[in-house]
Amino acid sequence: MLKRSLTEDAQEVFRAIALIELGARMQVLESELTLSRDRMIRLYREVKGVSPPKGMLPFSADWYMTWLANIHASLFYNTYLFLKNEARCSHLDALTKGYRLYLEHCQHSETEPVLDLTRAWTLVRFFDADILQLTKCCRCTGKFVAHKHDLQHNVVCGACQPPSRAGKTKKAAAARQEALGAAQVAQAA
Repeated sequence: MLKRSLTEDAQEVFRAIALIELGARMQVLESELTLSRDRMIRLYREVKGVSPPKGMLPFSADWYMTWLANIHASLFYNTYLFLKNEARCSHLDALTKGYRLYLEHCQHSETEPVLDLTRAWTLVRFFDADILQLTKCCRCTGKFVAHKHDLQHNVVCGACQPPSRAGKTKKAAAARQEALGAAQVAQAA
């Protein structure tokens, strides 16, 4: 067994707490940290107040190809790459800081986050395994998530060319209906 100093052990516990607070599943913690499984389960219970969730992790790269998921995944992964390559953050720091920045962006733009930390972590792993790549949009020149062997010439991202049904979800329809009802009440008064 590897001996660590108390300082290194404390840093590992703080990393675990940060990941748990961001919603990391046990598989993510086990993959990224060197703490024992029992210790991580105890930490999880202490931080969240419940036992860690069970079940399989997301395993399909196709999930990131849908319109909205692709925009969010592209935003997160470009942030992650900047932090890792330009700010020289470690993989784990880039993951946590990038995910926090992603959540902050969603909060400021008043959009619901699509990625959870586990999906963000899985996205990074798909890139590391050469399953996904960043492809340059021919309109905005931004880079978006695409399958590794997809076409890369004259491709348009989902932000530049949203599908015809984009923004027509039940939630958006309910908000429009509520605004219409409020306008009718105001006219009647």
